[in-house]
Amino acid sequence: AGRIGVTHANLIHHFGSAAGLQSALMESMVRDLADAIQDAVVRLRTDEGAPMEVVSAVFEAFGSGGAGRLAAWIAMSGDLSHLEPVRIAVQDLVQAIESKIGSAERLPRKAIGSAVLFIALTAFGEALIGEPLRDMLDQDPDASRNVVAQLLPEFLAKNSTSAA
Repeated sequence: AGRIGVTHANLIHHFGSAAGLQSALMESMVRDLADAIQDAVVRLRTDEGAPMEVVSAVFEAFGSGGAGRLAAWIAMSGDLSHLEPVRIAVQDLVQAIESKIGSAERLPRKAIGSAVLFIALTAFGEALIGEPLRDMLDQDPDASRNVVAQLLPEFLAKNSTSAA
């Protein structure tokens, strides 16, 4: 409220309640997360830097602006309806990977979904506890991204043979 030059009461009045303010903030942050994942889709379709490009984009999506922490809060609150834009963006990411790196015969959709799950869960964990955990292990800031990018080709290969 202070940053935009209004009182706390005025800000709450504008949104109807503290819950209304929280809901508007959540909607904005979920849109930002979905937009960041969509940016990953665009980069994947136009850049040959995969898998690191995809991994970095997903890590940025969860790490920027507290999106990973917000997603955790939404999940813990049990109202997953707020994550619908993220679900759509994640499905678009699966489709982009599918169109970029192989047909359904070579790399089944289930394997691609597993890869996106692997990337997203790791990015989510990085957003929640990555920095202190990396510090405990004396790792560089990009250590998680690098591990995922290095493991991704092998992960996809293993899942494509087991899913076939």
